[in-house]
Amino acid sequence: MDISILPKQNSIPDFDPSALAVKYIEYYLSNKTYEGKSITPDVIARMLQEVSKGINAYFYLDPAGESDWMEVVSDGEWLFLFCCFEGEDGEPISYLSYNPEFADTVEQIEEADFSDERIYTPIESGGQSPIPKIHAIQDMELGVRAVDYFIHTGMPYPGLDWLQE
Repeated sequence: MDISILPKQNSIPDFDPSALAVKYIEYYLSNKTYEGKSITPDVIARMLQEVSKGINAYFYLDPAGESDWMEVVSDGEWLFLFCCFEGEDGEPISYLSYNPEFADTVEQIEEADFSDERIYTPIESGGQSPIPKIHAIQDMELGVRAVDYFIHTGMPYPGLDWLQE
């Protein structure tokens, strides 16, 4: 599998804040789903506030909640963002938030000692997979901007470093 780092850009394209790329939301903290007209500005604002406090949600571009999504997991200290898109060949294209401060931990991740707090965050992807610190950021304000950008554009936020798989 090819992995590359997409460094953050200094220039962020403008986007229409009234546009809505997300068509379906699974919000695990309240066991709710939102689709179509139930995805209101109030729902979005509430979820964006939750990013910096603690959230576990999936934002789908697909109205059926099947493909092209962003997973957002936060405990208020660590934030993991994971975008997955279906490529033209049907293979997934993935973008994971990238924390360059932990770039030297790749070999330890491969050893999979999930109890190592120097390597892993206390949050879990999908409620079960430990998230390495290299894939999590601590700048919640930046994370909120990234989630907001995805909600409105359907694209990974260019102001954040990403690991592409």
